[in-house]
Amino acid sequence: MSQRFRLLTEAHVASLLPMGDLVTAMEGALARFSAGEVLQPVRTVLMVGPQQGYFGLMPAYVPSPAQLGAKIVTVFGDNHAKGLPSHLATILLLDPDTGALIALMDGRYITEARTAAVSAVSARHMARADATTMAILGTGVQGKSHLEAMAHVRPLKDVRVWSPNPASRQRFVGEMAGHTAARLTAPDTAEAAVRDADIVVLVTSSPTPVIDDAWVAPGTHVISVGACRPTQREMAPALVARGRLVVDSRAAALVESGDVVLGIKDGLFTDAHVAGELGAVTAGRLAGRTTDAEITIFKSLGMAVEDVVAADLVYRRAVETGAGTTLDL
Repeated sequence: MSQRFRLLTEAHVASLLPMGDLVTAMEGALARFSAGEVLQPVRTVLMVGPQQGYFGLMPAYVPSPAQLGAKIVTVFGDNHAKGLPSHLATILLLDPDTGALIALMDGRYITEARTAAVSAVSARHMARADATTMAILGTGVQGKSHLEAMAHVRPLKDVRVWSPNPASRQRFVGEMAGHTAARLTAPDTAEAAVRDADIVVLVTSSPTPVIDDAWVAPGTHVISVGACRPTQREMAPALVARGRLVVDSRAAALVESGDVVLGIKDGLFTDAHVAGELGAVTAGRLAGRTTDAEITIFKSLGMAVEDVVAADLVYRRAVETGAGTTLDL
């Protein structure tokens, strides 16, 4: 007997997954994960080929409401020269009662959007209530999606974007100026972007710190999305040691995040420095910040439960609207 499944392209996924709905869905997914209601191992990672491309496998099962699936994600740095995105992903959604394939969908957009939505959840619960100024370091797709997502949780008035490439900075401003009500500028230095910002978003591919501890003012909320390997750092070690550190998954952060792993290895702090998981914050079991002057840090690595919950939302809406193509396997 064949398996009947729905094939959904990136265009289908993007049309069925508005950012506001995704922020709400991610808030719930994080809370369920940190409450122990999700079966999800730390991702399996292979480094493949002469360029050491990243290949990750990320499965998850949510018992209630029942959702089952996995994401296959790759990061190949040379892809841009071949006309492909460096980050690619595919999500398999399975029937939680039978294990049969029910949907195969593009995961690149889901990865892009759900990462920004989770960062927005962190800002909702960890940034100061009066935060209106944001710095974004990184001008790729994650920079753009974070600009969109943050508007759903904070009334931004001033956004500064920086990357090492002046042309990339100006292109970002030109492309995104009409997509935000905030004043959007491109300072010449990372320091100028970060100084006095209420929220700092790091979405870079740098393996070494792009932000200095001295630039970060009291009360800032820092979100680190890059440096997802244990040998990489995106933040100055002193900043990580100074801030209140919250992660998406404690188990993953202690294995995958160089900002955490190397800080412990260098003796700057112990694993107890990780205050807890964002899901515990969203559920009200852990304070996102304890004072207005406290620097808060959210280290994001991305989790399979986020992908599966987002994919399930897309699938249910595709069934309702008839989107996608139905195939037999």
